[in-house]
Amino acid sequence: MRYWSIFFGLVGLACVACFAYAPFDPEWWLPGGPDSRVSHLHSPSTVGREIDALFVIILWITGVVFVGTQVVLAWAVWKFGDAPGRVAIYFHGSQRLELIWTMIPAIVLVFITLYQFETWSKIKFKSNEPSIAPVAEVTGRQFQWLIRYPGPDGKFRTSDDLYTINDLHLVKNDKTLIHLMAKDVLHSFFLPQLRIKQDAVPGLKISVWFDADQAGKYELVCAELCGWGHGRMRGVVTVHETKAEFDDWLKTVAREQNRDQVTVVEGR
Repeated sequence: MRYWSIFFGLVGLACVACFAYAPFDPEWWLPGGPDSRVSHLHSPSTVGREIDALFVIILWITGVVFVGTQVVLAWAVWKFGDAPGRVAIYFHGSQRLELIWTMIPAIVLVFITLYQFETWSKIKFKSNEPSIAPVAEVTGRQFQWLIRYPGPDGKFRTSDDLYTINDLHLVKNDKTLIHLMAKDVLHSFFLPQLRIKQDAVPGLKISVWFDADQAGKYELVCAELCGWGHGRMRGVVTVHETKAEFDDWLKTVAREQNRDQVTVVEGR
């Protein structure tokens, strides 16, 4: 029985080794930007880096607790393991010890709650919504993201609106605002590299804002189980280097969309 202590000790060491290795491998750690040589250790987003800092603090707290409990577990199994002639002793416990291990986690949770409040307010409080025009309306539906961009008139829901499927575009270093909706069931708009996640709720229009300081391709996924095709609900976020590059892309979409409309009308 005592040899189980060796097993628990080795499991603890293996877990600690994984945590130690994770920051140096972008496939293990929180995902970074398109160029892993530049940002595989952090999010290419202003708020994303704050969220990463919170994650690291929580990781340290839970890591210390994990190591401590594993050490105590291995020691207890070794010292009090079954042995010939040993009689088990049953006792109620220690109220003082129970109070201590209840109060310490409570204090830690209160600290985390207060410490993360500023970051949470930056990305969730309506009062912090940037005073800018939304780049797009994003509507989740089974099983794709329908994205509507304003046309040349700069207004939504007019005849010159532009549409894409699973293809969101924005400009590097610009604060981006979108309006998020759902057509059928609950979806979750998730940008893992930018650390942004927001539920899309039928009947609601929800503002979501974020930025990216590295041009390239990012993932857009649904993080809410929304039906049998949930796993296919993946999109791409393209961050353009300049506003001019973004505007050129919009013009290309407009030409393609107008051509497709003419094709439908003429029956080609």
